[in-house]
Amino acid sequence: MNRTDRLYALVEDLRAIAPRCRSAREIARRFEVSVRTIERDIAALQESGVPIYAEPGRKGGYAIDKKMSLPPLNFTPAEAVAIAVALSQAGDQPFGRQARSALRKVVAAMPGPEGDLARELARRVQLVRSPPEQGGEIQPLGAEGISRAIEEALLRRRVLRLEYADAKGALTSRDVEPGVFLGGRGGFWYLVAWCRLRDDVRVFRLDRIAAAIVTGERCPDRPLEGFATEVPEMAVHGTLLD
Repeated sequence: MNRTDRLYALVEDLRAIAPRCRSAREIARRFEVSVRTIERDIAALQESGVPIYAEPGRKGGYAIDKKMSLPPLNFTPAEAVAIAVALSQAGDQPFGRQARSALRKVVAAMPGPEGDLARELARRVQLVRSPPEQGGEIQPLGAEGISRAIEEALLRRRVLRLEYADAKGALTSRDVEPGVFLGGRGGFWYLVAWCRLRDDVRVFRLDRIAAAIVTGERCPDRPLEGFATEVPEMAVHGTLLD
């Protein structure tokens, strides 16, 4: 999670429990950063006018004035896409049409760059239609932080360094250029990416990825259609925001 997203999430977290407080150590554990990083974040928010105050004592921590007003559309691109994915999997549920209409309004009202980022990320999150008899049980997403690293790499267009196990358990290390985050048949999720080791598009099942690190290298521009070579076009539908 980048700093801007963390600041938004931190404020939302404190608002959710207001007027109770949360310690810096607990917040740091939630966001997987150091206590010092959280203290710097809190100081930055306070300097920008967010009414966060410290409660002294053994059970003290940071609290926020619940009356504070936040921008009504402070969704991040990843949050907008997460809602779209949930709606895509829900099918024709009651009020589904109204929910999709509400999402379109949210995205339309997002600041220009944020809305554009959300639309680009949504193009890279796709779902495979599964026959009804296969069921919809969600399978494990792999080691902790794997899906989060893929989300960040897709959003920032960065190269990923993977430790990947094949069907026999043999591990290989490879740098890949993420293309599509794919929800597949049987509840599994996959990363479709350009594999530099194989010099071709490859599909990586998330529960077989042992580690994933987002590098600082920006991915070269590759047409999104080039990542669909391993995926039957008729079985895939995109995540729609508009």
